[in-house]
Amino acid sequence: MQITEVVLFKVHGTYWDPGFPPGDRQAQATDVYPEFNARSWAGASAGPHPISDIYVEIQTDEGVSGLFGPIEEYQAYVIGAFLRPYLVGRDPLATELLHDQMLRLHRHGRSGMFMTGLSPVDCALWDLKGKAWGKPIYRLLGGPTRPAVAAYASMLGYSVDPEAAVEVALEFKAQGFAAQKWFFRYGPGDGEAGKEKNVALARSLREALGPFYTLMFDAYMGWDGHYAVEMARALEPYNLTWLEEPLQPERVGAFQKLKSVSGVPIATGEHVYTRWQVKELLSAGAVDVVQTDPDWTGGITELVKICALASAFETPVVAHGHSLLAALHVAGAQSPNAVPYVEYLFRHQARKQAFHKPVYTPERGEIKLPDLPGLGLVLDPDRIERREPL
Repeated sequence: MQITEVVLFKVHGTYWDPGFPPGDRQAQATDVYPEFNARSWAGASAGPHPISDIYVEIQTDEGVSGLFGPIEEYQAYVIGAFLRPYLVGRDPLATELLHDQMLRLHRHGRSGMFMTGLSPVDCALWDLKGKAWGKPIYRLLGGPTRPAVAAYASMLGYSVDPEAAVEVALEFKAQGFAAQKWFFRYGPGDGEAGKEKNVALARSLREALGPFYTLMFDAYMGWDGHYAVEMARALEPYNLTWLEEPLQPERVGAFQKLKSVSGVPIATGEHVYTRWQVKELLSAGAVDVVQTDPDWTGGITELVKICALASAFETPVVAHGHSLLAALHVAGAQSPNAVPYVEYLFRHQARKQAFHKPVYTPERGEIKLPDLPGLGLVLDPDRIERREPL
């Protein structure tokens, strides 16, 4: 079997937005500048909206193909400019070989945007491999280790007003979610008042959900070292399962300092690329939960290696949930101790699967493993109004 073409294409259609209530965005690193801090998050209104998404498909001379998406335009650029010329004519089932060679193709190719282009290609190759052998990917990886994987409700875009947040959090708890992650809106640019608002959110949610409910918070790299230390100390009474991305992940020394002065578990990895960068965090004792995303960190091939590495440090991996299926398959082939959850971004996942059939959603806080071969990603022709090549 040989790869005959790497196809990039965009599909267009209409999405019926459910119209979520007004919410808040997360803190961001640029918020130290007032012009950026003043920007708010605007949710879409209910009703139909025109949408478009980009996919990559790897085709072969035997008619088997692999699909992944949606992806971003910058990922499509990397694939088209650097990876497509390399892949054509090669054996698509030799995923280990292809992954290692793609890592070596470009002098700047081991992190950043190049890795975000490599990652969907690797996921598409695994989709192809599963289809070639008629099995879901988690079976090729050694699973299943369980029939369904626990999903935590990721609450990006919901209001961080304590009263409104408590109302929503209790609804999700009643739906069967055993864990939730909320997003801090305030950082160093908001002074002491913002700090108190962050603490008030954590306090209110902890009191409402109970002392042992699994509760996480994300700062999305929006803090600096001093602010993170002060916030972590203030959050200690609220029994956080983890505090996510308080700092940019390359600041390993700052993470070490943060862990040395606070008992709050620290998570990061969404913006970390390959096992070598993860090793730096683990070896330094700088992280309690690894959150690398298969859409960005190097695909399924790399995430499996990261899981093995992290398990040697007794550190769980909970992949960031930019999309769902690649992380779900890896989780389904790992011990629940090694990968306890997948992330489900509630206000975003339905949109990301707008062109798919079936659509994968949690039931009573769990997502069943797909039974289709490969990823289980299928484009629904009834939802596609137009398709164009890139």
